[in-house]
Amino acid sequence: MPRFLLLIVILGIAVIIYALFDCIMSRGNAVRSISKPAWILTILLVPLLGAGLWFLFGRPRQDGNSVKRRNTPRRPSAPDDDAQFLRNLEVKRRQEAREAELRRKEAELRAKEDKKKKNDDGGTATDGKTA
Repeated sequence: MPRFLLLIVILGIAVIIYALFDCIMSRGNAVRSISKPAWILTILLVPLLGAGLWFLFGRPRQDGNSVKRRNTPRRPSAPDDDAQFLRNLEVKRRQEAREAELRRKEAELRAKEDKKKKNDDGGTATDGKTA
């Protein structure tokens, strides 16, 4: 029984020391809930409970999202805030305007050709000379 009790005490001390070093080695801006010095005091003043609370509520998350968010530039939240999106819209608008202009010119050209074809087929002279 005394060996079992000694093992539990050693395990408790190891958990407290691990929590304390983990808290000290973590970045201050990554610590959750309360400030880093407050966590150190909590672990030292309320040893087992403080260590358990540190692991549950204070330890930085391991998913790395906080690091990614901090290092990557903030992306626009709306499409009209994105400069690339607005440039793409402008290019698309210009292309559509060019295509519409080309279709209009093609229609005019076809109309002129049809009119000339009618004049050539009908045999009527429109140059002002009489035959």
